[in-house]
Amino acid sequence: MNLSARVAAAGTLAATAVLALSAPAFAHVTVQPEGEAAKGGYAVVDFRVPNESDTASTVKLEVSFPTDHPLASAMPEPIAGWTAKVTKAKLDKPLELHGQKIDEAVSKITWTATGKGVEPGFFQKFPVSMGALPEDTDELVFKAVQTYSDDEVARWIEVQQDGQDEPEKPAPVLALSAASEDDHGHGSEASEEPSDEASAASHASASSDEAAADSSDTTARVLGVVGIVVGAIGVAYGVLAGRRRTNA
Repeated sequence: MNLSARVAAAGTLAATAVLALSAPAFAHVTVQPEGEAAKGGYAVVDFRVPNESDTASTVKLEVSFPTDHPLASAMPEPIAGWTAKVTKAKLDKPLELHGQKIDEAVSKITWTATGKGVEPGFFQKFPVSMGALPEDTDELVFKAVQTYSDDEVARWIEVQQDGQDEPEKPAPVLALSAASEDDHGHGSEASEEPSDEASAASHASASSDEAAADSSDTTARVLGVVGIVVGAIGVAYGVLAGRRRTNA
């Protein structure tokens, strides 16, 4: 084998190794917010499910909700070709939400394919609107079970431990951001009444604009008057010059 062939073979082997090491990371079932998932608020999150099989389709997804930080509300978005079932469970300790006590929380959502499901080489997003998000934790762990059309099951239920390598089948983890100062993440809305500083700045800006407009107006008027005067002088000069030529 010549040097070029050896280099090519080594490059192919290295590329294969890189792909082999990186493939599991791309194949994980994950959860990501659409925008922001703030503590104490509501958010729409996407459970992203890639298909790892070369021959079978994903036909079922079960996502278990955390019991240590229960969520009172979870509404899946309708998806063509799938049905969704929300399961709730009684709470040992009721939650207080909007001044009311909630004695049950979402324990699981199950999506079942009514068609082909997630075919090989594709992935599917499963959006869910959920809340109110807890304020006493930085993340929520959702354990997921993925079932294929050939009855193979992938259990994404292993919890990442501090100081350890990522597990082979990690559970999806939703990171929570800091709570909003306005209403704990229910969605920031523009204040109807501007602050004193903003109002003062607005008035100052308006006054400045008005002053600039007045100045421009005055300048235009002055230039207009000057133009009229210069034009009149030119006309008068032309008349006098004509008379001189006639007298001559």
